[in-house]
Amino acid sequence: MTSRTAPAAPPPAAALASARPPERPDPASDAGAGSGIRRVPAEGPLIDVMDGTARHELRVHEHGFLALVDVMPRLVPAGQTADAAIVQAARVSYGQGTKKVSEDRGLIRYLMRHRHSTPFEMVEMKFHVAMPIFVARQWIRHRTANVNEYSARYSVVRDRFYRPDAGGIRKQSASNRQGGAERLAGPESATAQEFLDFLARSEALYEEYARFTEAGVSRELARIALPVSAYTEWYWKCDLHNLLRFLALRLDAHAQEEIRVYAAAMLALLEPIVPLTIEAWRDYELGAVRLTRLEIEAIRSLARGAGGSGATVSENAREQAEWEAKRALLGL
Repeated sequence: MTSRTAPAAPPPAAALASARPPERPDPASDAGAGSGIRRVPAEGPLIDVMDGTARHELRVHEHGFLALVDVMPRLVPAGQTADAAIVQAARVSYGQGTKKVSEDRGLIRYLMRHRHSTPFEMVEMKFHVAMPIFVARQWIRHRTANVNEYSARYSVVRDRFYRPDAGGIRKQSASNRQGGAERLAGPESATAQEFLDFLARSEALYEEYARFTEAGVSRELARIALPVSAYTEWYWKCDLHNLLRFLALRLDAHAQEEIRVYAAAMLALLEPIVPLTIEAWRDYELGAVRLTRLEIEAIRSLARGAGGSGATVSENAREQAEWEAKRALLGL
């Protein structure tokens, strides 16, 4: 006689529950899976300051470009811009929508006028840029950004070179040792063409560069023969305060023309993202004139009359010339 084994009892409900895959926490719940993270929903609809696009790009020169690829904050309350993050930081408040846009504008203008820079550092922009190496070497002097550049040690340099047109060849300035002046023209046009021919010969070195890399010369050595007119690329991330400092310097008439066009492109991409800030910056920084103590005393001497010449007491010729330029601008 054979014995039959009784069927096993069903597992308790607790065991079945532990065998099921864990449920995913509701993103809107106060805490997720015991992590203690509180997820707070937005108080209203949010919009993307870049309109859902991957990049906003402007071409610069023949081979260059400047592209805005990311912004912090990327999402802002509907009807606002990234200026909202500056206002939020200044008020140290998360109560979005408690102030009118007109009051936001007044606060931003106050911050800019009184040089309260920290709230402007709460907005960051990331750019992808292709530019000639000589432009990059000026640009990198602004050390308040995060930079990751294309490596000519790891990758082959592309066959791209900056070459101005014949009308863009500038003379050396007689008053500015690091700048150019008016264009070479008339009898000097032959010199301009000779310079363009020189650039063409330097660009021809690329064929030799390519030949040596294919023959086994390391890229880190082969690159050293290339001219600084070759293009490089990088990602460049900077907060808005330091970005405006970059623009103030690189949009100035004394900046090299080849970097000024990049600064102009950057400003064009920035303005729709932070329009209130750019408006205030134009009024209080870009279009402003800085006066020294000596220059203020010169203005006071003019206001007192009695034959005051308005000349600065500085004995430095460059400083005197700068003051005369300011006087002309101010109509004094």
